[in-house]
Amino acid sequence: MADIADIKIAPSRRTLLKTGAAAGTLLFAFRMPIAQAALAGDFEPNAFIRIARDGKVTLIMPQVEMGQGVYTSIPMILAEELDAAWDAVSVEAAPPNEALYANPLLHVQATGNSNSVRAFWLPLRKAGAAARAMLIGAAAKRWNVDPSTCTAGNGEVSHAASGRKLSYGVLADDAAKQSAPADPPLKDPKDFRLIGKPLKRLDTPDKVNGKALYGIDMMPPGVKIATLAACPVFGGKVGHVDDSAAKTIAGVRQVVVLDDLVAVVADHFWAAKQGLEALEIVWNEGANANVDSAQVWKQIRKSGEKSGLVARSAGDEQKALGEGEKHEARYELPFLAHAPMEPMNCVVHVTPESCEIWVGSQVCGRTQAIAAKVTGLPLEKVTVHNQLLGGGFGRRLEVDATEKAVRIAQKVDGPVKVLYTREEDIRHDVYRPVYYDQLTATLKDGRINGWHHRITGSSIVARWLPPAFTGNHDIDFDAVDSAIDIPYDIANLRIEYVRDEPPAVPTGFWRGVGPNNNVFAIESFIDELALKAGKDPVAFRVAMLDKTPRLKASVQLVAEKSGWNKPLGRRIARGLSAQVSFASFIATVVEAEIDEDGEIHLRRITSAVDTGIGVNPDTIVAQLQGGLIFGLTAALYGEITIDKGRVQQSNFNDYRMLRINQTPPIDIHLIKSGEAPGGIGETGATAGPPALANAIAAATGIRLRRLPIDRNLLATGKKA
Repeated sequence: MADIADIKIAPSRRTLLKTGAAAGTLLFAFRMPIAQAALAGDFEPNAFIRIARDGKVTLIMPQVEMGQGVYTSIPMILAEELDAAWDAVSVEAAPPNEALYANPLLHVQATGNSNSVRAFWLPLRKAGAAARAMLIGAAAKRWNVDPSTCTAGNGEVSHAASGRKLSYGVLADDAAKQSAPADPPLKDPKDFRLIGKPLKRLDTPDKVNGKALYGIDMMPPGVKIATLAACPVFGGKVGHVDDSAAKTIAGVRQVVVLDDLVAVVADHFWAAKQGLEALEIVWNEGANANVDSAQVWKQIRKSGEKSGLVARSAGDEQKALGEGEKHEARYELPFLAHAPMEPMNCVVHVTPESCEIWVGSQVCGRTQAIAAKVTGLPLEKVTVHNQLLGGGFGRRLEVDATEKAVRIAQKVDGPVKVLYTREEDIRHDVYRPVYYDQLTATLKDGRINGWHHRITGSSIVARWLPPAFTGNHDIDFDAVDSAIDIPYDIANLRIEYVRDEPPAVPTGFWRGVGPNNNVFAIESFIDELALKAGKDPVAFRVAMLDKTPRLKASVQLVAEKSGWNKPLGRRIARGLSAQVSFASFIATVVEAEIDEDGEIHLRRITSAVDTGIGVNPDTIVAQLQGGLIFGLTAALYGEITIDKGRVQQSNFNDYRMLRINQTPPIDIHLIKSGEAPGGIGETGATAGPPALANAIAAATGIRLRRLPIDRNLLATGKKA
């Protein structure tokens, strides 16, 4: 068994309030100051590090902070190899610059796909190590000694033989004259002094005391506030607007009418909102006015009956499917909105010579580019001030809100903050696609002999990153993620992809992306096969994981820690899911009770994860907690439905979130590993739904293959 570091979390309101207060007191030394602009004499060995003469170290963050903790974990990576003094470190958001700050795995300046740490793990270690070597070289030259006799640590270079020391600040000027090594030696993990420790987050103090600034907080001098209404039907346009009543409302300054939206500009948000409600708008609804959910599902099911493009093939799947006991199932996942706590917003000031933007974006380079396109200004005349994000989940990988804000700002004299209402935010999202998965397998001697998986759904990559789609023979690599690399030892298999774009509804990435579809289908189906084979779900999986030992260890550990074989009461059961996603290996058990009315009560969640070297264990635990709650919320309640071309949901009353009193104890067990870090931000979101569905099946005998969960089917006497 692997060496285990257990972290158990059972949050309650009392615990959260107590620990939060303590954090606010203890973390002031680590507050996140706004880094100053580079001064003459600052040492800037690369795009990520700036060392001032006073010894202050500013680390430029290539990824954005949206609650996932990268404003701490990424500085830890840099500071580790730099050997900086942690209490001298501050962070600064990177400006738009695809050449300097493109994500190495995505090849664009973007934060997503749970890859901030895993994408920048080596580049940032090398950046820190190169700067450390230059500082050591500068000190050695001053002392006229061999650099190999010098060491760095805690923001200083030391020469043990003579007892001399120089701070990084003192060495800044001389270090700037050193040549950067092309391939600096990296630390052995056994020598890490920061990485692997649960350091307190740098952004927490200012979030506790209210100093942290998000896009929604931006108030440049003279700013006006606007809110907008786009046509409620996808693709519709403005017909006629009567704004006479709106202009009588105190504080309303202007009504902006564009081809596809109307905005009210005012002194404050309440006046803008009241003004918007007072408008009489006639919409030209266009061709999509008859689109509804039934049409969407009819189309995707029909598309899914056709053969797809082969994403992976091994062995003789056709022959294997003719041998043994066959089992088939179809799984369906609905449209989902992102609904981040901070609704979409953007502050823009457009002049004939410039465009200045304050926003929280996962793609600040694309934000700059869309503003340049709309205004016709050169790229260098567009300034983007990227802020903390109050939730992203993929929504802020899109620039539609910025594009609208810039168009509105072109009609306004001075800066304007465009702020979406919650209703506008949910009804004009870029939605997680509907998915339709068909799986067929045969069992022979208690094991899977043949496997066929056809995935039908929208291609987000084709729109968002076209080169990655066309260069991959029209197969969306995201849509088949966690399906083509299924972890189980299956000799004969075939994975197909059928692209089906829903009528009218725009689709985009949603926390968990491709795996949140495929893991649900695969892990539900694996459980069905285990039952058909008369096997325990844990034993059935473990027998097929010899070639994936890290996941096998996770499954075995989660079975032990969850008390898998301990008896439970009537209509109470445990369900298991296991997955390899985002280069992490995670197994999860959900324990749930289903009452006589079909209501689901989550009793306990247990996860065991091998995510490689854990840069900050606290962040890993927090991300798994948040992801599990996020994914289970979707499984229990999440669905966007369409009627007459309109989204039916509008706010948290009809697009529900899991509430704190419904959240069970969550136990997270981290498996120590020497492998490179994996992604963790989305693994919990994909782990929860299949584990819950499997628990429900074990408790009631009812197999749910469509989300969200239909409680009517779970009530006594209403089995499907």
